[in-house]
This record gives sequence, structure tokens and C-alpha cells, in this order.
Amino acid sequence: MSAVNVSASPSSRVTCVLGIWFGTLFMAFHATQGPVFGLPQMIQTRAQLGYRGVVVALFAVLFTYMAFNVADQVLLASGLHGAFGWNPTLVAIVTAILAAALAIFGYDWVHRVFRFLLVISFPCYAIISVAILVGHAGGQPARPAHFVFAAFMSQFSVAAAYNITYAPYVSDYSRYMPRETRPRSIIAAVFFGASGSAIWLIALGAWLATRLNISDGLVGLQKSGDNVAAPLGSITAFLSATALMATMGMNAYGGMLTVLTGIDSFKTIRTSRVWRAATVLVLAAIWYGIGQSISTSGSDTAVSAVLNSLTLMLYLLVPWTALNLVDFFFVRRGHYAITDIFRPDGVYGAWGWRGLTAYFAGFAAEIPFMVLPPIAGFSYTGFFPNHVTNGVDYSWVVGLLVSGLVYLVLSRSLDLASEQAAINASEQELLTIDEGTS
Repeated sequence: MSAVNVSASPSSRVTCVLGIWFGTLFMAFHATQGPVFGLPQMIQTRAQLGYRGVVVALFAVLFTYMAFNVADQVLLASGLHGAFGWNPTLVAIVTAILAAALAIFGYDWVHRVFRFLLVISFPCYAIISVAILVGHAGGQPARPAHFVFAAFMSQFSVAAAYNITYAPYVSDYSRYMPRETRPRSIIAAVFFGASGSAIWLIALGAWLATRLNISDGLVGLQKSGDNVAAPLGSITAFLSATALMATMGMNAYGGMLTVLTGIDSFKTIRTSRVWRAATVLVLAAIWYGIGQSISTSGSDTAVSAVLNSLTLMLYLLVPWTALNLVDFFFVRRGHYAITDIFRPDGVYGAWGWRGLTAYFAGFAAEIPFMVLPPIAGFSYTGFFPNHVTNGVDYSWVVGLLVSGLVYLVLSRSLDLASEQAAINASEQELLTIDEGTS
């Protein structure tokens, strides 16, 4: 959990809630694809981008995993130094090693750690939250704030990005559900579960930033918790740091699968524990190096790293999420030849020109509307924020609409009748496999 420097005014809280709800809708709709395919999200994206063309989306997803880990490393190094005085470089090294080890141990261990952390950390967060509500966590009175539309859009975008960035792997979890699971049930469960937790933590972070004037979430948790009953704050801060480290392990595991899937799209490989471990270690070295470079570049890097990462992720993921959902709900309506997804000569081909055209059209349309945050001394503001929209970044909205509409128009030439034969053959092949293994 990180505290974001946002106003705690009623309009700001409404902005964050609306942004979370908007982003979680996309996450929830992606989750409905899991039971239909029984496949990881990015594998089924081959149906839109092609067996090899999926590497475009894989690059965007890999960037998301790595950006999250870079931001989390910066947050951990800064937060644990501020809360406990620990050496930030040593923190970065240890967390990278532990996250990599967790990813190497695998999927089951990631979930065991998260379940354990949920059980022991939930009461701490609950106590601090209740103390804040009844006025026993300290803090200064809220300062009056004025509505600024540019700030509204900035906060809305960051809040929306928070859960949109989980869209690439939300069906990785829902794919274990029975195929006949009702989509409405999945959408409701994901929407209320994911939005509720995010709203809670963002509200808590906003309170820490504005009432305690602390921009670092771990330091804020320590101070507010210890105001209630020491050492509650220190325990909560440490558990939060451990959860961030576990999240880095989950991202490393997902990044490893993304890299190996990309390689396998061009050259068939037989993965092994050695392959997986080596890939995780390379990714860990990369995010550690980038994180250390950011940590030494300025004083306000923890919050900036999170905001910048979310902004860049939104630019890359929005075109993909638009065309993927349009294909599933409006073009193919959930009917796919599952076995053809694993063949470059299958019905979806090696390169899905419709999906690739829609993705790049959406991304290109975003560029004139972008407000790129300063990164490594480089920043960019497009024509429209400079001359029309008073600095407000609408790029992701434009990318969403353009990619979705372009894909819908191009898909009018799809021969869905011929695909039906491949779907029937795929269903028969899967039925034969099921009968052979039962």
C-alpha cells in the first residue's frame, strides 16, 4: 500500500472511487473469459493478434510486470528506510532476492504467502482504519481544497489504471472455474472485491498524505498505527512491506511466463525449472538495476515511480484491453477454436492483422493527447494538452475508443462461418482428450 499525494476533499474521494470503478469494470469483464478458455489471458489473445503477433501484447504486459516491480522496489527501499532506518540499497537487494526466490518456487507458494499475509495483516489495517474514523489516529484537520478539472482527470486516470493493469492476468485465476459459471457472478465478484479493497487502501493513503503530511505509505502506517497503540504501526508497516515483496514475486512469476511464451511463439521450447529460474533471475537483475537508478535520481522518487509507472502502463494496455473485449463480447461472442490457439497455421494465423492494426492505431491516436511524465530527464506533452485541453491527458480514453472501433470495423470482414468448422473440430478434439484422461 502506498500513500498518494491527493487531496482528501469530498470531490477527490469521489474522483478516486469513480476511477477505481471504471478500471475495475474492464478487469471484471476480462475475468469472464477465464472459464470459457481455461487458458491464461495472454495465450488466448492469440485469437486477436495471431500466434506470433501476440508478442506485441506480451511486450506491454512484460512492461507492466517490470514497472510494478521497479515501483515496488523504490517504495520498499524508501519506506523501510524512513520507517526503520534500514539501508535502502540493502533493502533493494534483499527484496529482489526474496521476490525472485518466491517466483522460482512457483505459483502455489505465491498464493500460500498471500493467504498467510491476508490473515495476519487484515486485523491491523482494520484497527487503524477504525481509529482514523473515530479520530484516534492523530493527524491535523483537513485543509479546504478547490475543484480543478486537470487534477480530477489526473486522479481519475491513476485510479482507473490501478485495476486496468490487472486485466492481463485476471483470467489466469478465473480459468480454474467451471466453464458453465455465470458471467454475471464472475463480474460481480471481481468488481466488488477488487474495487472495494482498492478504494479502502487509496482512501487510507489519501488520509495519511493529507492529515499526517506524509507521502510515504509505510512511514504513514507506522506513525498512525503507533498513535493508536505502539507497536501496531511498526508491525503493520512491516507486514505491508512483506506484501509488496510477495507482489513482486507474483509479478516476477508472471513476467517469466510472458518471456517464455514470447520465445515459444517463434521457436518451440521445452521449458524446465532451469529455464524458469534463469529467466526470473535475469528479470530480477533488470528491475533491480532500474530501481536503483531511479532511487538515486531524486528525493520524491517513491510516489513519482508509482504514478509514472501507472501512466505508462495505461498507455500500453488500453489499446489491447479494448480490442480484446470487443472481440470477445461483440465479434466472436465467446466462441473460439481453443486448439487452434496453439498452432501458428490454425484458423487465427501467425499474425492477426486486424488486431495488430487496431492496437497500433489506438496507440498512435494516444500520442497527440499524452502528457508523459518526466522520466530519465525526458518528458513529452502532446498537441492537444498543450493547445486545447489545458494540460489534461485524455490519451487513454482516445486509445480505448480508437482501438475498439477500428477492431470492430475491421472484423466485419471476418468469415465467422468458416471459423465455426474449426470450433467444432476443436471441441471434438478437446472432448477426445477429456475422455482419454478420465
